[in-house]
Amino acid sequence: HVQLVESGGGSVQTGGSLRLSCEVSGDSYSRRCMGWFRQAPGREREGVAVIASGGSTTAYADSVKGRFTISRDNARNTLYLQLNSLKTEDMAMYYCAKGGSMGGYSDWGRGTQVTVS
Repeated sequence: HVQLVESGGGSVQTGGSLRLSCEVSGDSYSRRCMGWFRQAPGREREGVAVIASGGSTTAYADSVKGRFTISRDNARNTLYLQLNSLKTEDMAMYYCAKGGSMGGYSDWGRGTQVTVS
């Protein structure tokens, strides 16, 4: 049974930083790409960042490029998202997701809230 648990969210002022973590149970973590998504109230969920299984390839939404950094520690089955220079428009629930064997994302966490004021 795969479980993803996000942590690290909180309330920060504009320009502040947070580091989100996502601990993943199960034995396929290191073989799958991982992604971070976010959803603000009244808006659709959007992709924020993705990282390949080995960690060498990453991609970001234009809105967060240069401010957010995705990384992973395959020895600890943990995914990270460093959020710098936060803006009010970054305020959302942030979710991590594990890539599926057939493409797409097969497993999701419950989210961690990021509030920027």
